[in-house]
Amino acid sequence: MISAPVRIVSPIDGSLVAERLPVADTVLSAAIGAARAAQREWRKRAIPERAAFCLAAVDAMLAMQEAIVPELARQMGRPVRYGAGELRGFAERARHMVAIAEQALAPVDPGPKEGFKRWIQRDPLGLVLVVAPWNYPFLTAVNTIVPALMAGNAVLLKHASQTLLVGERFQAAFDAAGLPKGLFQNLVLTHEQTARLIDTRAVDQVNFTGSVAGGQAIERAAAGRFLGVGLELGGKDPGYVREDADMAHAVETLVDGAFFNSGQSCCGIERIYVAKSRYAEFVERAVALTKTYVLGDPLDEATTLGPLVKAEAAAFVRGQVESALRAGAKALIDPKSFPRDKVGTPYMAPQIVVDVDHQMSLMRDESFGPVVGIMAVSNDEEAVKLMNDSAYGLTAAIFSKDADAAQRIGQDLETGTVFLNRCDYLDPALAWTGVKDTGRGVTLSALGYETLTRPKSFHLRLG
Repeated sequence: MISAPVRIVSPIDGSLVAERLPVADTVLSAAIGAARAAQREWRKRAIPERAAFCLAAVDAMLAMQEAIVPELARQMGRPVRYGAGELRGFAERARHMVAIAEQALAPVDPGPKEGFKRWIQRDPLGLVLVVAPWNYPFLTAVNTIVPALMAGNAVLLKHASQTLLVGERFQAAFDAAGLPKGLFQNLVLTHEQTARLIDTRAVDQVNFTGSVAGGQAIERAAAGRFLGVGLELGGKDPGYVREDADMAHAVETLVDGAFFNSGQSCCGIERIYVAKSRYAEFVERAVALTKTYVLGDPLDEATTLGPLVKAEAAAFVRGQVESALRAGAKALIDPKSFPRDKVGTPYMAPQIVVDVDHQMSLMRDESFGPVVGIMAVSNDEEAVKLMNDSAYGLTAAIFSKDADAAQRIGQDLETGTVFLNRCDYLDPALAWTGVKDTGRGVTLSALGYETLTRPKSFHLRLG
């Protein structure tokens, strides 16, 4: 049975960017065999040798930047003026994970014991499946791909249907680096093929970034198979502006955190809480800044806000706003001031909504679009209560001049990362993780290597 082609339809104008056929099952079986064979040899290579290949692949990817930036805009709508930024982040994360690999993968010495030689070795898992999303298609994929290879694993990449060309760029970069054939393979797969890879335990680890429903499907396929599962499933990330915050910095950072990438960021800011004494000032400044955005064709250098990935995504966000307005909320941005905004298309003006509460979907359910709700709070305790009142827990941002207070507040927050005076950023030296419906597992940092290896103890009695 021949599967239907996977089509990339551009959010810019609905044109067809590319189409690819999913691989045949026989090709998939051969790919698994080739990956297993390549990994058996790869795991024997010294870490500096692995590093040379991975760094060469990073350089090869960066050499393609001129073509990648407009190609990415056509696939998922991010303005070209920001395209190079994702590649810089891709390189930063990859190079950091390469730099720390020797230490992160070093054997664990439990200390001396007379008459014995003992250590804990970190062995590669074998074959890692990466299921990557479209919204940050280079950044999210590299979080696992490079450390998996550095740890001695083989990698299969299934990229999102909206950004299939990104998977091909990864393949081209590793091919240009001379990586052993079969060790990294980009594959166009159906959902059924992906589930079967997991259900039959054809892979040893699957790292998925996407929706909660997608994560649940991964877990169902993995149930009882005893393979590793890493899930990063999004968020409803809050920002809290304390009374002592630098207001100009807080507004600039949080508005950017809410609207960058048209709000389509797992760790984007979707709800803001402001100390009552500064609330009116914050809202006034945030509205003024939001009105300066330019909604338009992402291939135009003047555009600062592109379309959402699909018309359906924009319709969902508009529905959240309309529901909030019916419940008594107030929208502060007139969509008519953004001529490209049009119902039924992916183009949507940024929106700030006030007089909101946590009974509204806008403040409760992930929006993944250019909208943010703002509430006033009386104190830190109320802010913490509201910030924790969510099914998600990826990041939380505090704006304050008091680092000690931020640390104290952070101890009570149910989240994977606590920010002070910044947001919407991944530091590759820190663990990227979350709680509740945001998922499970860790990428980046030395801890990210622990999910890509298994411990093997050596207990040698001497003499």
